Amino acid sequence: MKTPQRAVVYVRISDDREGVGAGVARQEADARQLAARLGWEIGEVIVENDTSAFKRRKVRTPTGRAELRVYRPGFRRLLDLLENGTADGMLAYDLDRTARDPRDLEDLIDVVESREPRLPVESVSGSLRLANDADVTMARVMVAVANKSSRDTKRRVARKMEEMAREGRYAGGGARRFGYERDGITINEPEAEAIREAAQRIVLGESANAICKDLDARGIRPVSAAKWSTNSLIGILRSGRIAGLREHRGEVVGPAQWPAIIDEETRGEVLAALDVRSRHRGKPSLRYWLNDGLLICSQCKGFLYGDYGNVKGKYRYWCRPDRGGCGKIAIKGSGAEGLIEAQVLEILADAGTLSAFASGASAASAAETRRAIAEEQEQLRALATAHGNKQISMAEWLAARAPIDERLKMHEAALRAIVPSSIRQVVESGDPAKEWNALDAHGKRQLTRVILEAVDRSGWEVAPADMTKARKFDPDRMRLVRIDTPG
Repeated sequence: MKTPQRAVVYVRISDDREGVGAGVARQEADARQLAARLGWEIGEVIVENDTSAFKRRKVRTPTGRAELRVYRPGFRRLLDLLENGTADGMLAYDLDRTARDPRDLEDLIDVVESREPRLPVESVSGSLRLANDADVTMARVMVAVANKSSRDTKRRVARKMEEMAREGRYAGGGARRFGYERDGITINEPEAEAIREAAQRIVLGESANAICKDLDARGIRPVSAAKWSTNSLIGILRSGRIAGLREHRGEVVGPAQWPAIIDEETRGEVLAALDVRSRHRGKPSLRYWLNDGLLICSQCKGFLYGDYGNVKGKYRYWCRPDRGGCGKIAIKGSGAEGLIEAQVLEILADAGTLSAFASGASAASAAETRRAIAEEQEQLRALATAHGNKQISMAEWLAARAPIDERLKMHEAALRAIVPSSIRQVVESGDPAKEWNALDAHGKRQLTRVILEAVDRSGWEVAPADMTKARKFDPDRMRLVRIDTPG
């Protein structure tokens, strides 16, 4: 057997937890020492770091048949080099590092035995040699044993992961989850606030792309990327994790042991809004839906939501049954938005309104106020639990609840008085109409809500259409009303 002058070294490790390639570096160093002892010359080193030799994926063969195969581009290159004569020998650290799937071993055996004389194959551990039939048989047995060991491990790990999921426990591993600290349990409040805001904006009709651009502009970064993508944002918003739910294999299996960032009801609204977009992909962008939640049904007092009607390219606002509405009231989208915009600009033109806005509270205290509200609500829940467990009497419960209710009302009033920075910029610009036109959908919606609060109104009530009139937008159907709790 000739001494190889262009041997290829193959090194691999399944799980590089530190991401520094130390494992494959040690394998390569040992393989080079073996080559020096054997007098082999090395032509190329193939490194497959953090690559499994067991996990399979479905692939389409040249014959068109779907098969499960281990995907290792480096190993396939190794076979090509040996087959076309570019390499005249192979060195590896161990049989286990080279193959754990019988198909892969058979492919290597075919290449080695197709040459005359056989291609020399050696390993640092001595477990991989294919010099004769006995070596080949031993390699087949050892790979079969290694494959069974991998299958046993996979089964045990899968069972353990299922058990942890059923118990709502955090499995750990991987990158830190946005909204939570590295322990996977503790909430990262600044990131959690960004999630709550994004969820609300999605429900109100804003596009995920616009939200991503806004988060980037404000310096709010995802965990492991420089910028947000719509896929990463939607992935977070669709996740059961942020609602305190444990998922396993893509399905919610129960409550989690970590705290929720949004409640399950909000998550349901987010999923419904995202599903609507997926059904209407290719139609006009949701960024044109400026006033979801501001239109009120005159029949059931529920909210009207943006919806594509049956007319191609047209959208409307509808008291949608899938959102708890009656389905009886709908109004042309562009007409409703145009009327609201005109009324908003009219209010902004009033000097008294501008003065009131200019003296409003800063948005800097918004997060602090929301935390105070959450604390008061938690106290109310604790009181209710104590009363339910008969630890306190009804009289004690009422006496303790009264001051909490008062503080809660005070905090909620303070939150409503906060003027976002984007709105303050419009108010203080001297030309509100120009600044209004420069706002995105989220900014226009925020400003509209602040204006409604200033004039003691909740939104526009939409009356039924007058069937005696022509089928076009009728501004008389909309009137400003004060409704504290639609429903």
